[in-house]
Amino acid sequence: MQYNPGAQLDPSQMGGGGRGRGGTVAVGGGASIIIVILALLFGFDPGALLGGGSPAPQQQDPAANPYRHCLEGADIQEDPECRWVAYQTSIQNYWKQALPGYEPARTNIFDGAVNTACGQASSDLGPFYCPADQAVYFDTSFFQQMLPQLGAEGGDAAEAYVIAHEYGHHISNLTGIMEQVQRQGQTSGPNSPAVRLELQADCYAGVWLNYASSDADNIISEVTEDDLDRAVNAAEVVGDDHIQRMQAGRINPDQWTHGSSQMRKQWLAQGFNSGDPNQCNTFAAGAIN
Repeated sequence: MQYNPGAQLDPSQMGGGGRGRGGTVAVGGGASIIIVILALLFGFDPGALLGGGSPAPQQQDPAANPYRHCLEGADIQEDPECRWVAYQTSIQNYWKQALPGYEPARTNIFDGAVNTACGQASSDLGPFYCPADQAVYFDTSFFQQMLPQLGAEGGDAAEAYVIAHEYGHHISNLTGIMEQVQRQGQTSGPNSPAVRLELQADCYAGVWLNYASSDADNIISEVTEDDLDRAVNAAEVVGDDHIQRMQAGRINPDQWTHGSSQMRKQWLAQGFNSGDPNQCNTFAAGAIN
């Protein structure tokens, strides 16, 4: 993935470096990191596994923003951490012009644990979106450690796909789809509303990848075939069937919450090939076979 050195980056929607105070994630004793990821990987609301009653995160001083120096694409060469700013700026630039009334979402990069409006979360959860404060959260160690453990090839395009997926949840939240799904409670299975919501986020991520690859004047000036392969590979390794096979050696579709590897690959491709968010209606009759 190549970056336009003269493109303007917007670090104002970035936050990072924080660590939550107090408690830990309220999961069953002895749960491994991979099991936690299986339960909530790319989840839109970690509240079910978070300690209750935690306060919303405090507003950060803009002067303390560790990404405030990331102002142009050329800054990525000087500091590779600026790529996180490039991803979110490009993604939000797309949605600002694609969705009337789009409301920006903050990207919070944390170390170890963080307080959110959905409760306190640890890095074991993997990347997630909190609808209560309309923000994306992740610990960069996920990309360095957890994603490779699942078998992903990694790289910038894989990272960008994950971030774009979380922003896809933001779009589903803004359009009211997420609230409709949440009203139905905890659901699972290949045709469940939870799976459809995750696949919609994959499709939205594909739409953004199409945008990023179509104009050399964008922040991301080139998306190669290898980049696309890495994004698809990342989508496949977070499929429920792949993770179940790794963990238990068998597949149980009734417990799926995110969709199979094939389903995730299919909807990522649907978004990329169409370049049209209107083609991401995973809730339409017959959309999921």
